[in-house]
Amino acid sequence: MYTDLPEAQLRAHVSTQADPADFDEFWAGTLAETRRHPLNVTVTRVDAPLATLDVFDVTFAGFGGQPIRAWLRVPAGATGPLPTIVQFHGYGRGRGQSFENLLWASAGFAHLDMDLRGQGWGGSTSDTADEAGSGPQSPGFMTRGIESKETYYYRRVYMDAVRAVEAARSLDVVDAARVGVMGTSQGGGIALAVAGLVPEVAAVVARVPFLCDFARASVITDAHPYRELGVYLAANRLKVDQAHETLSYFDGVNFAKRARAPLATTAALMDPICPPSTVFGAFNNYAGPKEITVWPYNAHEGGLWEDDALALRAFRQHL
Repeated sequence: MYTDLPEAQLRAHVSTQADPADFDEFWAGTLAETRRHPLNVTVTRVDAPLATLDVFDVTFAGFGGQPIRAWLRVPAGATGPLPTIVQFHGYGRGRGQSFENLLWASAGFAHLDMDLRGQGWGGSTSDTADEAGSGPQSPGFMTRGIESKETYYYRRVYMDAVRAVEAARSLDVVDAARVGVMGTSQGGGIALAVAGLVPEVAAVVARVPFLCDFARASVITDAHPYRELGVYLAANRLKVDQAHETLSYFDGVNFAKRARAPLATTAALMDPICPPSTVFGAFNNYAGPKEITVWPYNAHEGGLWEDDALALRAFRQHL
């Protein structure tokens, strides 16, 4: 059932999330700090049980120079340069196995499938650790390091994602001018952040994106993962303002106003995990060309294969 605003109000909805005065300065400094480490891209062919695709194990330096893993899948025998999709995964998921997630390369794209540090328990495995320490937190990732913007978990993840795009653009098989980013849920939120941080991104697909309008989400849904914020703040009652200040630096609403690449996104009106008003808060703030598809009777699964078709159409148009 609907638990959020009706569609007509969603299309006019304006988020109350405001970006901090030093938002751009913080991220410029974080980018500079991250880029002080050599990218250190390594590419190793793997013996995947596939006849139509070639698969490579890729490692590159993410935040802090930490090695981040990814799969690179390309049509068998491809030499490029190919239009390329860099993909980020949903909450708890990792890059999985070399023979999973074959759609994008099967459609003719180079596909860089980035691992997520410290995740990989939610249906697909991960090969990348999160080496940073953390203060008190609610179980999960939403409050890991939340006491400051410098230590917050998603600072590391967003920089890993930026470096994934840079790693992809460095590969001979990739057309550096035709690199798009995509993701569903958490991956969609990461894609929005990358779009706001990397002007060279050529297209963005963000399906039912997470990590948007934290302040609103934390009080209108009791579903995980946003519930982690409520659990933490119920115990840390004197840290509410501090936590929301940290989160404002990582909010998709604030990255959206800085993004210029064409965006295709989706919202599901019965979604309790990423409430549609949080998605529209980012979408209505998005500064580049944009389109949104609304699924009235779906929850967080969104449009499933229809979303795949929409993504393929968007990437073929813009890449």
